[in-house]
Amino acid sequence: MRRAIFPGSFDPITLGHYDIIKRGITLFDELIIAIGINTDKKYMFSLDERKKFIEDAFADEAFIKVMTYEGLTVDFCKKVEADFILRGLRNPADFEFEKAIAHTNRKLSEIETVFLLTSSGKSYISSSIVRDVIRNGGDYTGLVPHTVVTKR
Repeated sequence: MRRAIFPGSFDPITLGHYDIIKRGITLFDELIIAIGINTDKKYMFSLDERKKFIEDAFADEAFIKVMTYEGLTVDFCKKVEADFILRGLRNPADFEFEKAIAHTNRKLSEIETVFLLTSSGKSYISSSIVRDVIRNGGDYTGLVPHTVVTKR
């Protein structure tokens, strides 16, 4: 079985993430969306909200699971017996950053990182941009899956 994880904070999940997940599931038998918990980070959405956004967005996808984890991503991969990490790339800066992480993960374990380019129409979307739009009362509905609704 080809199992991969797609790690991130997903604060919130964006249409860019959604694009990578939908395309990634065609490459693997199972895809685990792994929400990392970083106690030093201040999130806009609670862990439960972020998890629900994702679960609701992929409710009809039997081969997608949503899990949370703390610590090193490679340790989580070992725990869930994943052989691949899926990452999305929006631009050259993403590639340089992700390349360093992929090399480090490969040094720490036998995990392979698979990169997918975000579709051109979604390459400008990031969670930080979405949070900024939300904070400032803008219309973020074209940036996130329909399952992302706020009380803000």
